[in-house]
Amino acid sequence: MAFSADELRVLRRALANALHPAPLPDEDVQDCLRLAGSVDEAAGEAGRLRAFLLADLARYRDTLPGSVTGYLELLQDALAAGYDPLPEDLAALRAQRSRPVAAALLERCQVLAERSVRARLAGRAVPATTPAPRSRLLALPGGRAAAAEPERPKTPAAPARPVPPSERPAPKPSEVFPPRRRPAPPPQQRFAG
Repeated sequence: MAFSADELRVLRRALANALHPAPLPDEDVQDCLRLAGSVDEAAGEAGRLRAFLLADLARYRDTLPGSVTGYLELLQDALAAGYDPLPEDLAALRAQRSRPVAAALLERCQVLAERSVRARLAGRAVPATTPAPRSRLLALPGGRAAAAEPERPKTPAAPARPVPPSERPAPKPSEVFPPRRRPAPPPQQRFAG
């Protein structure tokens, strides 16, 4: 995630206030709330993109061997993004291991799958396939909300309800069709003349 220069200034002010609490002007509070909203929106977009890419990977896997090139590219992209390979991925790669790219990916996926299983057996947390929802920034200490409202007892947050597909925004074309790598040119053949 990249921040603009203005967003970095807001973040720097918020961090300075966290280290040395002082009353914040209303403008700074609004800037922090806008930044928190932007971060929430970016995290939501990343989650939707990840879900779309994983669904696309499953579609390609289901149509093997005809889609082997596209499947291998998508699997490489997913692994680079932190995807833990499923048993179905390992089985698909074993069936295609005659291809050098599939054989290399199979070795990599076996190492990742073994590491994931060992972590689960050891009781350590394993990264989830979707990002955990981040809590909303409701008020900053020392801001307008602190002066206007008395302190309330904390209540547990209600679980977030899933957004139905009809209410989700349409993905951008760049999310649906990520740029592809150019294929390597075929080797030149020599003819005896």
